[in-house]
Amino acid sequence: LLSCRLYCEEAKDPKRRSCQTVLAEALDIVVRSFAPILPHLAEEVFQYIPYKKDSEGVFRTGWINASSAWKKPGIEEAIEGACAMRDSFLGSISGKNALEYEVVIVIQPGLLFELMEALQAEETSSVSQLNEIMMASQTTLLSELPKETPSDANIIKGTFLINLEGGDICEQSSYKVIARPNAKAKCPRCRRYTAESSSTPCPRCLQVLAAGKGST
Repeated sequence: LLSCRLYCEEAKDPKRRSCQTVLAEALDIVVRSFAPILPHLAEEVFQYIPYKKDSEGVFRTGWINASSAWKKPGIEEAIEGACAMRDSFLGSISGKNALEYEVVIVIQPGLLFELMEALQAEETSSVSQLNEIMMASQTTLLSELPKETPSDANIIKGTFLINLEGGDICEQSSYKVIARPNAKAKCPRCRRYTAESSSTPCPRCLQVLAAGKGST
């Protein structure tokens, strides 16, 4: 998930920049956490962080001070729900390469569906947060089974308990996951099976490469 955002997206793309922001925040908190017991290591790490210029040192800049902006209601439940569906998907393909598959997630309208929509606004996407978590080449989010679903399709069923606001909002939701082999070719740049030909980058990578040429 991180490698795709960092190495496949355009340098200034918000998805790439947001990933860098999360990594920087995580590093800052980890270093400050172990500073009292490993002071020399913490100080050395802090001094070599490239984006902290003229730093006063880890012990002169205060204790951990995580921003309240990181605490968004529903985000934890959305990620946990998506991870539960990913486990169902990976279990259904028996250790095969997840990128060789596209995933269809079916959830009846309700709170769980709304949480998944926060991770993927489009019906089908190969670059959404939901697809990155699923680790597939493409993810489709639906409220009912597609009419063209074969009768012998391997449909994995599961449930997820949503617990929000200290238990004030509690809802048990069911979901279905269908893994289908992807018919498209492997992109030589991002290695997802979203290209029309194995010798040509996928549409997303072509767009990123074109933007890179335009900025030089």
